[in-house]
Amino acid sequence: MRVALRFILVLFAAIACAAPSARADTLRIGILADPATLDPAQSSSVTDRVVFAGFCDKLIELDDKLHYVPQLAVAWTWAADGLSLTLKLREGVVFQDGTPFDAEAVRFNFERYQTAPYSRRKTELKPVRAVTVVDSHTVRLDLSEPYVPLLAQLADRSGMMVSSKAARELGDKFGTHPVCAGPYRFVERVAQDRIVFDRFEQYWNRGAVGIDRIVYLPIPDDTVRLANLRAGGLQIIERVAPTDISTLRSDPRVRLAAAPSVGYRVLSINTNKGPAAKTPLGSSAQLREAFERSLDRDAINQAAFDGAFVPNNQPEPPGSTFYDNALPVPPRDLARAKAIVAASGKSKVPVTLLVSTDPLDGRVAQIIQAMAGEAGFDVKIEVTESTSLLARLKSGNYEMALLIWSGRPDPDANIAMWVACDGFINWGAFCDPKLDDILKRARSAADTNERATLYAQAAAIYLAARPYIFLYHLKWYWGLSAKLDGFVPHPDGIVRVTGLRLRQ
Repeated sequence: MRVALRFILVLFAAIACAAPSARADTLRIGILADPATLDPAQSSSVTDRVVFAGFCDKLIELDDKLHYVPQLAVAWTWAADGLSLTLKLREGVVFQDGTPFDAEAVRFNFERYQTAPYSRRKTELKPVRAVTVVDSHTVRLDLSEPYVPLLAQLADRSGMMVSSKAARELGDKFGTHPVCAGPYRFVERVAQDRIVFDRFEQYWNRGAVGIDRIVYLPIPDDTVRLANLRAGGLQIIERVAPTDISTLRSDPRVRLAAAPSVGYRVLSINTNKGPAAKTPLGSSAQLREAFERSLDRDAINQAAFDGAFVPNNQPEPPGSTFYDNALPVPPRDLARAKAIVAASGKSKVPVTLLVSTDPLDGRVAQIIQAMAGEAGFDVKIEVTESTSLLARLKSGNYEMALLIWSGRPDPDANIAMWVACDGFINWGAFCDPKLDDILKRARSAADTNERATLYAQAAAIYLAARPYIFLYHLKWYWGLSAKLDGFVPHPDGIVRVTGLRLRQ
């Protein structure tokens, strides 16, 4: 019965993949989930970022080595005191509604990100105290304090430029018909089914756009995504399951692309937000320690991912500049975990673990459930689709959740948004003023060694408090049609659509 049901799902998805367009010049990309929003001001999901790359250019881009390179800004210069950043903007750029991209458009976007009640960019841009229009294609960002991670923010959603005309007209509904200055323009969205974009003929880098239409299709099931790729219904699929790698390599119709990742998986624990935080796990750092001690990260990696990922307990990958070698991955210590649970006076500690519909997440959750169960935790797994999961996180209606962070080139953007008191994805409202002070000093330090020391001090605090339990760093895998040329894998896991070509 299960085999028959899976076959029906694969067949149905294959039909759906063919439905949006019969045109030969269409690129179909199978993504893990439906984006929560198409508005960069409101976004907090990695799936959103995958789609943004198709239609919403940023001031600064990242290359495949995570170096900052020009996009809508062609050059940038720091002031000697680190209190201002001057951006020289690309000329001849227009938004997809025909309005010009210029310094005033940049000023408007920063104002929107910093003041709109629905914006999730406020924390990222908090040090920017003023945006000065120097001339039609030059802006200066004046800062209240030195802020080294600013370039990383401008290479992400805070640097995505939207049409002021469309944003004023639509307000918090901008995501229903987004207008940016990217290579493709929005056509339609059918929730949980497809998002369609057509080539933007006035794109500033039009020569790099080799395909007329892109369709993003949310397909949570790894097997269905893979089957549609192999059958020709999709030309790109993201997040290939490690267990499917050998299948891709043996099929001449497709090929595999891979990149080491700065992204990671993490368990978020609600410690301080609403009634859902008032649980044994949310209230006790000791029980959170017991939970972590019950886990064997190496075994999770082998059982769930055939050893393809990197077990880790920190937001920076092992061997990187900001990884703290003094706080290595703790081995499983079941005896200590049991002792802590026993000392709490509870025979069984109930825990509800919230996960997405991603089959890999479900697999990891089941392994965690079994391991923690041996220590005295009664783990209940609750599965929900991405939009509902995000709503639960925002409202604080969760106890523990398995989440992904796609990673950033600057260490501040890999940890502060989780643990700072005002962090934009600090879903469980963990707050430690001492930690905030250390993170503030790390953001202001220009010297790499000084920053590394400060982030190590920060790690000593949040790793002991355990509002988050980091599990492993990813490796990104994409499945590609053999007819697709020009794909460049990036460590942030984002699909860049410029430069792609489809052969007939």
